[in-house]
Amino acid sequence: MAQAAQTEFRQNIEMRYPRSASLRDGHKVSLRLMQPDDAETILGFARSLPNDDLLFLRRDVTQESAVAEWMREIESGRTFTVLGFDGDELLGEGDLHYNAADWTRHLGEIRLLLSPKARGRGLGRVLAEEIYAIAQQLQLQLLTARMVLDQAAAQTVFRRLGFQREAVLWDYVIDADGKTHDLLIATRRLQGPRAG
Repeated sequence: MAQAAQTEFRQNIEMRYPRSASLRDGHKVSLRLMQPDDAETILGFARSLPNDDLLFLRRDVTQESAVAEWMREIESGRTFTVLGFDGDELLGEGDLHYNAADWTRHLGEIRLLLSPKARGRGLGRVLAEEIYAIAQQLQLQLLTARMVLDQAAAQTVFRRLGFQREAVLWDYVIDADGKTHDLLIATRRLQGPRAG
């Protein structure tokens, strides 16, 4: 993607925020893009989550170095993160990661992290819709989501969001105790014809 086009896409995405959205119970949340000065907020949020939520992330976002790397990806435009707040309290985040320069430039990967108190209220759907809107602005064609096969709740959430199971990679991830787990890859098509 040309630098000028990428800059234009980024500006259009940034113009979308801040905004508000309603949860299932009618409660309003405020949404905005994550900025470099959100590092401490993200660290506090990640450290407040149950260990099971963090076990299989690609990086340990409870560590300052991992959050600093995340911020560099945001600065470079490889990642967009939408934060959902109730007042000053961060309730969840939706992440879109993509690479504009390689043979998978039509793909994006979505990740959602929600605080336990926000679950079941529709925040996951709200954040996913924001990620879809960003992905469409970037002209991505397909979103992927990865989760461990025994994360039944995550599978339910993504199935409700229109994702379909594509593959299971057996014994693909390993936890801190050395136990292997099966990785499920699911996809949701956004636009464009199915290749090949």
